[in-house]
Amino acid sequence: MSLPLKGLIVLEFSQYLSGPSAGLRLADLGARVIKIERPVTGDPCRSLAIKNLWVGEDALNFHAINRNKESFTADLKNAEDLALVQKLITKADVITHNFRPGVMEKIGLAYSDVRKINNRIVYAEITGYGKKGPWKDKPGQDLLLQSLSGLTYTTGDEGEGPMPFGLSIVDSICGIHAVQGILAALIRRQKMGIGAYVELSLLESAISFQFELFTTHYHSRRGIKRSKVSNGNPLLGAPYGIYKTADGYIALAMMSMPLLQRALGTTELYGYTQQDVFENRDDHNHIIQKKLLTNSSEYWLQRLVSLGLWASNVNNWDALTQTELYKSTEMEIRINAGNGEDYFTTGCPIRINGKKMISDRPAPLLGQHTEKIKGEFLL
Repeated sequence: MSLPLKGLIVLEFSQYLSGPSAGLRLADLGARVIKIERPVTGDPCRSLAIKNLWVGEDALNFHAINRNKESFTADLKNAEDLALVQKLITKADVITHNFRPGVMEKIGLAYSDVRKINNRIVYAEITGYGKKGPWKDKPGQDLLLQSLSGLTYTTGDEGEGPMPFGLSIVDSICGIHAVQGILAALIRRQKMGIGAYVELSLLESAISFQFELFTTHYHSRRGIKRSKVSNGNPLLGAPYGIYKTADGYIALAMMSMPLLQRALGTTELYGYTQQDVFENRDDHNHIIQKKLLTNSSEYWLQRLVSLGLWASNVNNWDALTQTELYKSTEMEIRINAGNGEDYFTTGCPIRINGKKMISDRPAPLLGQHTEKIKGEFLL
């Protein structure tokens, strides 16, 4: 299958997660993504090992985010190296970076500089908090963004305090938004022949991600509160949430209250109507939790699913990967990193015309493709 972005060249000045995650998806879709990295150290993510796991000299986490890319090293403070990069920009379609405001301006690679070199370029810039405002120069770190944006009040039960997501959700969402902006700008360029300056911030992505919550906040006079018991979503009524059973946990989504009453076989929910599921959410959830503790997850799921109710197991990663459901997704790919080292990671979740876009090219060694790219484009 011919990949949809084949032939496009992306220069990735980005580091850590938000920008590189956008580059990962563009590479999966067929773009040629070239990481522009500083000599010796490269992307700092190379040395940011999660759980002290490494593949070769680079952190496993770096490999997960940067497979299917090339690496070109250049000291952007060196005039000769900068001239080579500027020449490379004449061949490029897209540039991405996620430095703090002012960094690329000092180097001479701001959008206003780059468009003079290549006026068809799509230039995507990710900042932490935008280029204006009191936080513009502060570090755009994921946990700080979750905390500032209110995301930590979507998870956990009321009264337990704020709870962050267990992953870098803001970085990932902003990377997705960056891909959307880049693709939109590329379509416009195809139609009109002009490039674009795409701006994103982690804070705006985090706010946009909560569009339901913010819209409710704008219009609600009573505020938004999490359930005190089994909170799954502060906007949704009972029984929406995760519940402990006699031997594990199950998840209950939106469902008919009369059918739930039948499944649980409890008289304590009688008298409650579908209209009561939010107003009396805490009471409902408490009754449901008490009942579910009396039997196993399998027992309750059989009763719930037999009535067509939306319920599921709560898997950890080990349990999930043993299921036929997981295997059917074909999300797991094996990467040969060279030197006899293999590792497994997740692939692209997108199918086009029934085909998955699978690339098993490993993340590049620092500067691995510098000479090749010089010979191809610059010499």
